[in-house]
Amino acid sequence: MINKPELLAPAGDLEKLKVAFHYGADAVYIGGQSFGLRAKSKNFDLDEMAEGIRFAHNLGKRVYVTANIFAHNEDIDRVSDYFLELEKIGADALIISDPGVFSLARECVPNMEIHISTQANNTNFASAKFWHSLGAKRIVLARELSFAEISRIRAELPKEFELEAFVHGAMCISYSGRCLLSNYMTGRDANHGECAQPCRWKYNLVEESRPNEYMPIYEDERGTYIYNSKDLCLIEYVPELIKSGIGSFKIEGRMKTPYYVGCMTKAYREAIDDYFEDAEKYNAKKNYYLEEVKKASHRDYTTGFYQSKPKADAQLYSTSSYIRTYDFIAIVVDYDSETGYATVEQRNKFVVGDTVEIFPAKGSGFTQEVAELINKYGMKVSAAPHAQEILKIKLDQPVQKFDMIRKMM
Repeated sequence: MINKPELLAPAGDLEKLKVAFHYGADAVYIGGQSFGLRAKSKNFDLDEMAEGIRFAHNLGKRVYVTANIFAHNEDIDRVSDYFLELEKIGADALIISDPGVFSLARECVPNMEIHISTQANNTNFASAKFWHSLGAKRIVLARELSFAEISRIRAELPKEFELEAFVHGAMCISYSGRCLLSNYMTGRDANHGECAQPCRWKYNLVEESRPNEYMPIYEDERGTYIYNSKDLCLIEYVPELIKSGIGSFKIEGRMKTPYYVGCMTKAYREAIDDYFEDAEKYNAKKNYYLEEVKKASHRDYTTGFYQSKPKADAQLYSTSSYIRTYDFIAIVVDYDSETGYATVEQRNKFVVGDTVEIFPAKGSGFTQEVAELINKYGMKVSAAPHAQEILKIKLDQPVQKFDMIRKMM
């Protein structure tokens, strides 16, 4: 009997955490304001973490906290107190890459689960066995592995030792995200969470004796994005992921929008559940899943290293921008079943007369025309132009808190 894999979603703040669980995540990974690799994400203070963990545990869900920086001495001085605080508020696991940080966690919070970050470059079964022998519960596999390699790693490990892998999201150009470009070019340390993403910048070639002549590397005279990877997408490969032994499907994106989190989580939730219900149902719906993950902002998709080592077609040479076909326009904050009016918080402009799609946590959505908008003063308005404005809108079908509304661009 194959167990259903955990669906692990990103949560850059408290709202995204709640959206992730609403749309079907089994667990989320979050970052505090120290020791994680997403400094530009809003992240959580301890009070917000405590609230998010209580919210998750009330649903029977789990919260993992990233502490996967490569630590310097000043980090080591502070990390034990931080872990004790996380244990006190009920965090379910720590995500760690640095051996020194790992050893401190084992000493000060010996009962907490530790997951070994992808930053630790886990590319073989021997390193996995090493971490298991030290007391780790799970490893997050390096992105540079094929299905065949993952299957071999799984076969060599004790059954209770868990494997997690990224199945969707942005791909770092450097090996398991261990990049020096940002630090060298901007002074912002990628391995302390401050990456400036120079892999997405436009480059030209300069010859040593002609310093002011910029020659295009590619045929396009505007330059080329030589390090710019496509995004990972494995929603068409759920059976292969499961058969290779991956027990947790991880979606990248703590810095993405709540809409991205909800859109990706729902698509993968449906794909996993459909496959376990009936493999033929899953196969018949592959195009549907793929179309759904394309409705959030994304780059062109690739399967990364899972099938073979990526070739030139895994890179984007002409642009670093995203493909965006839908606008996230509002999120439901309340619904009155007697009147049919939903209270929503605006996220992008929409107007009376627009055709919008309501995007629920479960089942098919529905489209309707916006017949009227009522502002917080009870006045009818023709448009919703103000960021995070609270409005009422009458909907044709019932909705729930955290359901989202989108509009085709």
